[in-house]
Amino acid sequence: MSLQSLVAQIKLINSADNIAGFKTCIANSYEWLNSEFCRGDVTGLVTGRATFVDSLLRHLWRLVELNQQKHLSLVAVGGYGRGQLQPYSDVDLLILSSKTFSKQQQDMISRFITLLWDIGLDVGQSVRTTKETFNQAKQDVTIATNLVEARLLTGSQDSFDELQTKLHSRSYWSSKDFFLAKLEEQTQRHSKFKGTSYNLEPNIKESPGCLRDIQSIGWVAKKHFKVVDGTELVKKGYFNEQEFEELLECRDHLWRIRFALHLVAGRSENRLLFDFQTDIASKLGYGEEGKESVERMMKAFFRTVRRISELNEMLLQRFSNDVLGAKVKSSKTITAEFETLDDLIAPRHNDVFKTPENILEFILLIANNPEIKGLHSSSLRQLRLARRKLHSQYFSEREACRELFMQLIKHPNFFALAWDIMHKHGILQAYLPQWDNIVGMMQFDLFHAYTVDEHTHRLVKNIQHYGLPENKDFPRCGRIVKNLDKPELLYIAAIFHDIGKGRNGDHSKLGAIDVEQFCITHKIESKDAELIKWLVESHLLMSVIAQRRDIYDADVINEFATAVRSQHNLDHLYVLTLADIRATNDNLWNDWKASLLRELYLLTQKAFDNGLECKVAIQDRVAENQAKAREILLENGMNLTQIEQFWKRLSDDYFARFKPEQIAWHANVILASHPMTDDFLLVEANETTAKSGTELIVYGKVKKNMFAQIASVLDSRNVSIHDAQIMRTHDGYIFDSFIILEHNGDRINSISRLNSLKKAVEDQLTKPGLEHNNKRKMSRQMKQLDVPTKVRFYSSQTNVSLVEIEALDAPGLLAKIGELFVELEFNLHMAKISTIGERAEDLFIVSNSDNLPLSQNQQVLFRNRLNETLH
Repeated sequence: MSLQSLVAQIKLINSADNIAGFKTCIANSYEWLNSEFCRGDVTGLVTGRATFVDSLLRHLWRLVELNQQKHLSLVAVGGYGRGQLQPYSDVDLLILSSKTFSKQQQDMISRFITLLWDIGLDVGQSVRTTKETFNQAKQDVTIATNLVEARLLTGSQDSFDELQTKLHSRSYWSSKDFFLAKLEEQTQRHSKFKGTSYNLEPNIKESPGCLRDIQSIGWVAKKHFKVVDGTELVKKGYFNEQEFEELLECRDHLWRIRFALHLVAGRSENRLLFDFQTDIASKLGYGEEGKESVERMMKAFFRTVRRISELNEMLLQRFSNDVLGAKVKSSKTITAEFETLDDLIAPRHNDVFKTPENILEFILLIANNPEIKGLHSSSLRQLRLARRKLHSQYFSEREACRELFMQLIKHPNFFALAWDIMHKHGILQAYLPQWDNIVGMMQFDLFHAYTVDEHTHRLVKNIQHYGLPENKDFPRCGRIVKNLDKPELLYIAAIFHDIGKGRNGDHSKLGAIDVEQFCITHKIESKDAELIKWLVESHLLMSVIAQRRDIYDADVINEFATAVRSQHNLDHLYVLTLADIRATNDNLWNDWKASLLRELYLLTQKAFDNGLECKVAIQDRVAENQAKAREILLENGMNLTQIEQFWKRLSDDYFARFKPEQIAWHANVILASHPMTDDFLLVEANETTAKSGTELIVYGKVKKNMFAQIASVLDSRNVSIHDAQIMRTHDGYIFDSFIILEHNGDRINSISRLNSLKKAVEDQLTKPGLEHNNKRKMSRQMKQLDVPTKVRFYSSQTNVSLVEIEALDAPGLLAKIGELFVELEFNLHMAKISTIGERAEDLFIVSNSDNLPLSQNQQVLFRNRLNETLH
C-alpha cells in the first residue's frame, strides 16, 4: 500500500452516501501509517497524512457539490495549514465566504461537516465570512496564530485572497504586538509546567522545549519576516546551516515520539503517559526491556528538549531585537573579550571560547559580576559551537580547568546565575564525565518527578536559597549554611549525592567512590574529603531514620548519633537531607516530613550534648513535656489532682512522643467526656496541635481490629495516615493518635470535613465488624508500576518487633495489614506510615500475644500471609 494508492481509492468513491467506503479508506490509511513508521521517514508520514486528508476533503467537497457555490473556500488552518498531520491530530478547517451564507449554503455545509464526523474524521471547524474571521482574529491571538499558516484546499481563490489582504493590512496585528503576545503565551505555557519538561509524563506538544517552542519560532518568522520556511532565516542570518539542521533533527525526533504515541494510544494524545511509555519505547527501537527501555527513551527525549530550548531562547532574543526595534540602553565593557548589553553578557569578538579554560573563566566572570542577568544570544551561539568543538575530552581532565572549577565552587556568588548556566547549557556535563551520565536520566516511578541532573540542580539551588537573606521558611538551615566555614564541601556532596545512579549498584556507594576520586584530583584536604565522602554515602540515612524508624526510641537515636558522630556532621546532613527531599518532587514536601526531620535533629543534638546518653535525653524530654503541659492545663483551670490521676494511667513513652500542647489537649477532651463506662468511645480531631497535620484521637475500651477499622474508613475517604501511636492505658483503655492529611498531602482545613471524618470513624467503630466498602480507586499511573512486597524484621532491646513493609500503595493496604495483625493475634503498638510515590514504606511496632517479640515462625507466617493477602 502506498500514499498514491490511498488517494486513488478515494477517487473511486462516487457517492457521499458511501460512508462505509470512506471509513475503509481511512482505516487503510492508518494501516499504511503503522506499516511505514518502522522505515523511519516520519517527515514523509506527517506530510503524507496531510496529503491524504487533502485529497479526501477535496473529493467530499465536490461530492456534496460545495464546489458549485461561489465565494466559498475550504481552508486548512493551524498545524494542518502547515501541511503536517500526526495520525490522530484534529483536522482544523475554516469554511470561508466573502458573502453572508445563504440558507442553502448553511444546509450544505452542515451536511459536509456531519459527513466528516460520520466517516470518522476528527475535525475542528469554524464557518465564517471574511469579515467575521478578520474581526475575531483581531481580538484573539489564538485565532490569529491559526491563520498565519492558512492554506487554501479548494473553492474560491478570491475569497481566500480577500482574507489574506485583510490579514496583511495595517489595521490587523502588527508584528510587534503579535510577537509580544506569542512571547507572553510561551511564558504562561512554560509556567504551567513549572518551567521544565523534566516531568514524569511530559507533554510532547506543550512542555518547554517541545514542539510548541519550535512552532513559536515559525509563527513569528512568518508573521514578521514573511518567510515560508527556515532556509530563508538562514539566508537572513538568524540561523546558520548547522543550527537549522539541528532544529529539524530535534523536531523530527519529537515528531517520531508523538507519532508513536498516537499509534499506541489510538487517539490524539500529547502526554507521554506511563500507560504508553513501554510500548512507545519498543516502537521507537529502544528495546524490549521495559523500564530500562523507557529510561533510554526519556534520556534521549530530555537531551533533545534542552537543545530546542537553547535554540528557542537564542532565536526569540534575536527576533526581539529586530521585531521590537529595541536599542541597547546600557553597555559596559568588562574585559577585552566581554561586555554587557542591557545586563546580558555578550562577546566583543568571534571565537572567544577557544579552550575549555576560556569557558570556565567566562563562568567565573559571571559569578564576579552579579549585575549580569543572563546570556546574550551571541554568547549562547558561541558557547554552543565551542561545546561541540571541544568535546574530545572532559574539562576535568585538564589541571587548569580543575583549578578554575575549585575557584567557582568556593565563590560566594557561583551558585546563583553562574551555576544555572553551567547546568542549563551543558558545561557541567562537559566538565564531569559522571554528570554527563546522569543528564536526562529519568526514573520510572512516582517519587522522582525530575531527571537525576535536574533534581540535583534543584537540590543545590535549595541549599543556596537557605543562605540568602530572603530565606524565612527554613531558619535552622539558614543558620547552619551561613555559619559553615567551608560551604563548598556541602555543595560538592550535593553535586555527587545521586551521581552513581543508573549503574546497577548502590548509588550512594558508587557516588562515594566517585567523589573520593574527585577530591584527590581537585586537591581537597583529606579531612574535608572524608566529610564529603561520608555525606554522599550517607545522604539517605537521616531521611530513612526519620520516616521509617521510631525516633522516640532511645536505641534508635543512639544508633543514629553513633553513625553521625558529631554535631558538625549532623548540621551538614540535615541541610543536605532537607534540600534533597524538597528537590525530589514538589508534592512530597509537607509539614509532616519537616517535623520528623526537625525532631530527629533536636533529639540527636540533645544526645550529643549528653555524651550520647540517649536515654537521658529521652527522660529529659519526658520531664520537660510534662512540665509545660501541666502549666497549660493549670492555666486552663484544671486542678493538679485531676492531672496527676490521669497521667498515672499513661507511660513515660507517651510523654516522650507527644508535645506539651498535644498532651494538654488530650487531657482536656478525655477528662471532659470520660464517664468510665465499658461502651465509652471518644473520637476527636484538632488541626492545631500538630504542625505536621491534623491530629485525630480515639479513646475507649480495647477492641480488636480498631486500627484496621480506622485505617479503612479514612482511606475510603481519601485521607492519608502519616503516623499512628497505639497505646494502652494502665486501666485498660486504648488511646490511638493519628496524624492525617488529605491524600494529596494538603492539610484538612474544613471543619465540616473534619466532623464528617469523625462521625465516619465513630460509626465504623460502633459496628460489630469491619465493612469492606472502600471504593477508592487506584490511580492510572500506579496501575503501570510494579512494586514487589517486601517485609523486613528488626530486633529491639524491648519486648517488641519492628516490622517494615514495602508494598504498592493500593487502596485498603493499611486495613488489610491491620486485619492480619488481629488474625495472627499480634499487638500493634505504633505505626509510622510513609508513602514514597507509588510505594508505601510503613513501619509497625508489634508484639505477639505473650507481649514478646515475634518468633522466627511467626515472622515467616506473617510474611507468607501478607503476600497472600496483597496478591
